Amino acid sequence: MKHLLTTKELTREEAELILDVTEQMAEAVTGREVPKLPALRGRTVVNLFYEDSTRTRTSFETAAKRLSADVVNFAAKTSSVNKGESLRDTALTLQAMGADAVVIRHPAAGAPQRLTEWLDGAVLNAGDGTHAHPTQALLDAYTMKKRLGDIEGRTVAIVGDILHSRVARSNIWLLTKLGATVRLVGPPTLLPKDIDDWPVEIGYDLDASLKGVDAVMMLRVQHERQNAAFFPTANEYSRLYGLDERRLALMPDHAIVMHPGPMNRGMEIAAAVADSPRATITEQVTNGVWVRMAVLYLLLTNGESK
Repeated sequence: MKHLLTTKELTREEAELILDVTEQMAEAVTGREVPKLPALRGRTVVNLFYEDSTRTRTSFETAAKRLSADVVNFAAKTSSVNKGESLRDTALTLQAMGADAVVIRHPAAGAPQRLTEWLDGAVLNAGDGTHAHPTQALLDAYTMKKRLGDIEGRTVAIVGDILHSRVARSNIWLLTKLGATVRLVGPPTLLPKDIDDWPVEIGYDLDASLKGVDAVMMLRVQHERQNAAFFPTANEYSRLYGLDERRLALMPDHAIVMHPGPMNRGMEIAAAVADSPRATITEQVTNGVWVRMAVLYLLLTNGESK
């Protein structure tokens, strides 16, 4: 594994290895007086973000620093990119600087793949358009594994704006590969046209879809990616597809509530549900650091001893 671009390209064995190494990273760092490992000392990791994302960028930065790597944050909006520099020119600049790994977030689907053509180092996709967000899916899978014990045979409902969600796409390919059943729930206008070709169940009634689930993943309505009216009003959307306390009670007692963040509290998820013991939202943030440590370690050391 030289790059991490999509979960669709991962084999089950590679996905399970990442989750196993994630557990090792969490165990190795937790409880240390100085929560750092020397595994990537002398390596340089560049965060190349063409979209704002404090949460993901900070998570990757923290992960790299805990592995003792040098980190360069390259904010495209304040760089020469803003003056018209192409992605290829930027890649060649990073190559000349000796970047060992580039973490890229880009509004255009396929940008990370293009980057691999110009860089010798590893490329990690931190989100490209509505296409993929592999480390988010991996941290979600790790969170489910920690809370539920396993993923094989579980049923996961992903609810909301599937059409614009790279998180949903990455989770679908990863979770089904790991043996879970994925159930997509949302208004027909927010489901992709080619959804019949996906390995999923489809539902339009949230109440009915919550029965028998082991995990429910609520998605943020991505107003910034929408150029049309996909539902009448926010109140109407919340009434039909928001997870409130009444709907939480319809779920099995062991079922967990997930959200990739940031949340629209009161729209897709009620505040009481987001703050309940069954919600894993803050755990997902913590687990995201361990997952990104594992991915950086595996890509940059080929799994050599820590």
